[in-house]
Amino acid sequence: MRSSRTMLAGALVAVLVAAGCATVDGLDADLTDDWAALAPAGPFTPAAGVCQEADFTDVVTLVAYQPVDCAGPHRVETTHVGIFPAKQTARPATGSAELRGAFADCDGRTSGYVGDEWRGARLRLGVAIPSETGWASGARWYRCDLTEVTTVEAGAGTVTRTGSLRGALRGPSPLRLGCQHARTGRGGGVSTLTPVACDTRHNAEYVGVWQAPDKPFPDVPAGWSPFYTGCYEVLAKYTGVPNDIQVRIRSGVVVRPPAEGRWRAGDRGVRCYLWLSHRTVTGSLKGAGPAGLPIRTR
Repeated sequence: MRSSRTMLAGALVAVLVAAGCATVDGLDADLTDDWAALAPAGPFTPAAGVCQEADFTDVVTLVAYQPVDCAGPHRVETTHVGIFPAKQTARPATGSAELRGAFADCDGRTSGYVGDEWRGARLRLGVAIPSETGWASGARWYRCDLTEVTTVEAGAGTVTRTGSLRGALRGPSPLRLGCQHARTGRGGGVSTLTPVACDTRHNAEYVGVWQAPDKPFPDVPAGWSPFYTGCYEVLAKYTGVPNDIQVRIRSGVVVRPPAEGRWRAGDRGVRCYLWLSHRTVTGSLKGAGPAGLPIRTR
């Protein structure tokens, strides 16, 4: 019996050999000709819509890139990843037109990502680029990174948060800037702004952003004059009063421009606040009109 089984197996092998290992149900004997060629190795490119546990850094390496689910604890969220123009061969330097252009793109896309002007909230935007090694390997991306901060005033800290910022400003949000308590310094100007509930007495309120022109950072007092003019324009629109010479008698204004380093990076958004140096109010002055923001008589 054993001899018979051996002879049968030998006969089957002979038939397969004679048939040239013909295909069976679409299979053939060549194990290499049906595999697609592997794509050539390319430079590392980060993803948008992911988060990072580490603090923001303006240079990203492959080793430092460790994306996490935004539902978990994190400090940075990537809202967009853009690509520098193909003609850009040299890695962009700090303050270069290329980096300012990248910031401008990130600026608009990030406001779209959160659902409103991101500067109207306790948020800070940064632009990260590849390391020198990454750039040399062909990486040409820039990453738009958004961070929640404890305050938009000086000395802000980074918040470790959970949950994505996508759509966070499409409605009411604790992140939004609103009514404020302004404290004056030695020179009589506002030194600090502290958020307060609008139904409590307060003397200041965030009114919006003035987009400054792409000019050098002011280095003389007269250079700040357009900033105040711009913020008064924003204030008038927000409160519903005429933007005329009397608007400066109705309210003071607090101007919060980007720091000089952020200015060099391309940030031209100036936060503007109304400031009632002579009284306090309860409730928002948005759309209050001349009756809600009367001309001061003293």
